[in-house]
Amino acid sequence: MAHTKEINSSYLKPTRLSFPDDEKVYDWLSHLLDAYYIVDKGVAGAIKRETKKHRKLACNKGCSSCCKTHQTIPVYPLELVAISWYVTEKLSGPERQSLKNQLRSYKTDDPCPFLQDGVCMIHPVRPISCRQFTVFGKPCADNEDPYYTRLKDVLPPVKKHVDQAFFIMLPFYGVNEETERRKVIQNGSVHQLVKLIQTCNWKTLADRMDDFDKNKPG
Repeated sequence: MAHTKEINSSYLKPTRLSFPDDEKVYDWLSHLLDAYYIVDKGVAGAIKRETKKHRKLACNKGCSSCCKTHQTIPVYPLELVAISWYVTEKLSGPERQSLKNQLRSYKTDDPCPFLQDGVCMIHPVRPISCRQFTVFGKPCADNEDPYYTRLKDVLPPVKKHVDQAFFIMLPFYGVNEETERRKVIQNGSVHQLVKLIQTCNWKTLADRMDDFDKNKPG
């Protein structure tokens, strides 16, 4: 299982995730994976530019500070669909049952519902907000949210790439015409759809996982 902030060659040289069989079943999945790849490339490029300026990356393998401290993690409807799909149909092993238990007991002031023992259970389909959040300088202190304590050390949003990503995802929301998609991106109305990951009813996802397990062949 990948760690929440694994800064290594695969992070700095991202590849487009692929789930061929599932992408044939769910037409939204290819669009989302394409969008995430665009964001990942944008973040990788931004990190490389900053490190060339001799800025030291604080994030590293095993760090899950932001997953513990952030109380406002933005997530969009398509991302919620992807999270639901991933944990229901892809997550296996002992982590599956422990995640069900965690989702059922989740409270809004808890750390991210998908963080277990410092590991992100949904790392491949983590939201754009998580994919972008990167810190330079010193590692985060206990309970520190550097967005509020030292914003200058936080990587600025890769807006160009994020806009491209949302442009690709807009057909999921019924916006298909390219001209209309450009308008939606320019006026920012797509961001009215945002929710906070901490305020979602995750007990229903645990129930969905149970239903999937009961109806699984064999």
